[in-house]
Order: sequence, then structure tokens, then C-alpha cells
Amino acid sequence: MRNLIQQLISFILPITVLILVPLYIESDVSIKNIPSLSIGTLIMCAELCVTTAAISTFILTGKGTLAPWSPTRKLIIGGIYGYVRNPMIMGVMTVLIGESIAIISLNIFIWTIMFFVINNFYFILYEEPNLAKRFGDEYREYKRNVPRWIPRTTPFKPDIEL
Repeated sequence: MRNLIQQLISFILPITVLILVPLYIESDVSIKNIPSLSIGTLIMCAELCVTTAAISTFILTGKGTLAPWSPTRKLIIGGIYGYVRNPMIMGVMTVLIGESIAIISLNIFIWTIMFFVINNFYFILYEEPNLAKRFGDEYREYKRNVPRWIPRTTPFKPDIEL
């Protein structure tokens, strides 16, 4: 039961980033044109499928939550994580880009850039050093082989089983 509560609480982060902040930024949203709404919605739906897969892997394989205060207990290198180290953050950014296209919002696009910069510093200064401490050489090999933001064309397969 406690794990379920932690999982539900961890969704506060994406809900805040994807819904609450954009609603605050664009409180008087009006649909400006159907083609941009269609393209933005298509981008958001496609990326939400990818993000759902990443979150599921995080919970089921990693035995943790997507929240920094309840991290995974296992290093995840399979599935989408074999292509890119931060698929959830990439997913959030892609959904935000979809939102900015759907309602033609420069403000949400600027929020997307701010979100990326904040997370980039967070990963470089805190998360990556912390993962190196927690998972040692396994994480360092993974980090050397899998990019932070730009996905590989083929999945990473370690020489040894991690």
C-alpha cells in the first residue's frame, strides 16, 4: 500500500510540469487553428505512449518511482533506456512542445526550454553523480555508451550482464 501511495504522489511532478504550469502560463487558452491543434495533439499522444512505457519500466523493473525522493533500486538499461538515459524528461519536453504547437504558445515553448535547462543542470550536478555512487561501474559503463538526450540508433547491450 505504501508503494502505491508513493507511486501516486510521484505523479505530482509530471502533472505540475505538463498541466498546472502551462495552465498558469496560458490561462486564457483559445484554439487558434485546427492544423496546429491536430499536429500538437498527435505529438503529445505519440510521446505519452513512449513516456508511459518508460514510467512502467521505471516502476516494474527499477522497483522505484519517478520521483527523486523514491528512486529506483535497480539500474535500468533495457527497453527505451537502452537508447537514451532520460526518456521521461525527453517525453515531458516533447509533450510540452506538442502543447505549445497545439495552442500556438510561445510562452509554453519558453517554459519547455526552461524545464530542459533546469533538468540538464539537475542531471549533471546531482543525478548522474548520485547514480555513479549507487551503481558504480555498471552506471559508468552505461553512461559512456548511452547518451543523455539524443537517442542511439541501436539499443545498448553491455558486455557483461548488469
